[in-house]
Amino acid sequence: MMAMYEQAGYLTGLAVLFGLVIGSFLNVVIHRLPQMLDRQWRAHCAELRGEQMPAAAPYNLLVPGSSCPACGHRIAWYQNIPLLSYLLLKGRCAACQAPIAWRYPAVELITALLFGFAAWQFGADGRTLAALILLALLIVLAFIDFDTYLLPDNLTLLLLWLGLAFNLQALFVPIEQAVLGAMAGYLSLWAVYWLFKLATGKEGMGYGDFKLLAALGAWLGWKMLLPIVLTASVLGAAIGIGLILFAGRDRARPIPFGPYLVLGSIVCLFWGPVLVRLYLPV
Repeated sequence: MMAMYEQAGYLTGLAVLFGLVIGSFLNVVIHRLPQMLDRQWRAHCAELRGEQMPAAAPYNLLVPGSSCPACGHRIAWYQNIPLLSYLLLKGRCAACQAPIAWRYPAVELITALLFGFAAWQFGADGRTLAALILLALLIVLAFIDFDTYLLPDNLTLLLLWLGLAFNLQALFVPIEQAVLGAMAGYLSLWAVYWLFKLATGKEGMGYGDFKLLAALGAWLGWKMLLPIVLTASVLGAAIGIGLILFAGRDRARPIPFGPYLVLGSIVCLFWGPVLVRLYLPV
């Protein structure tokens, strides 16, 4: 028994360290992917108009290297060690002393904690690797949607196909439940969207939310859709009201639903079977 706990501890510690490293890369994806997509869209629009875009320096997830947004100081590798560098630099740029956004260490810490908990929960199992991939993509989607009200297709559709692929081996649910989950996830929010639009003349959510819930259904199965949506709705309402009351958020400003779907799915990834038994008793 002691050896089993030691093995679980080693695996969890390794996952935490791995999460810190991956979290640092996720910060890059969160920051750069929307800009990359914007450049692609502008180039495509220019092409349709018969215009030619001026040549631009390469910009992707690897190039150029990280630099301070305030002064352009190129960040050396030893200034980019997850969490540690932020603490040693006291949250400021080494060159100009401009404050470093708290989000960077927060994403690293969140990723590390979730990776560690996934390793502890699933152990030395194929589900651990799958869960780490799922969690990494969900973190990116949540922060991008929070910033831009955008859930990029190249992430949501990737998540959808990965969920179906992993469940070919029934890692989380049988493939039949995964396919039904993808279908029901998309169609349920699609129906809510159109009912709301017909009733109010307004759009209550974006198509990215449909695709995200479809992807979550592909990973966790149709039975998890109700707990995911209910958890997301409760958390979204509570946090939204809190932001309005205590942070002065404008009531007219829309609240992205994607981050709350992500929170709901993370809850269901770890505690979903318990929630499902509350409304689908065996």
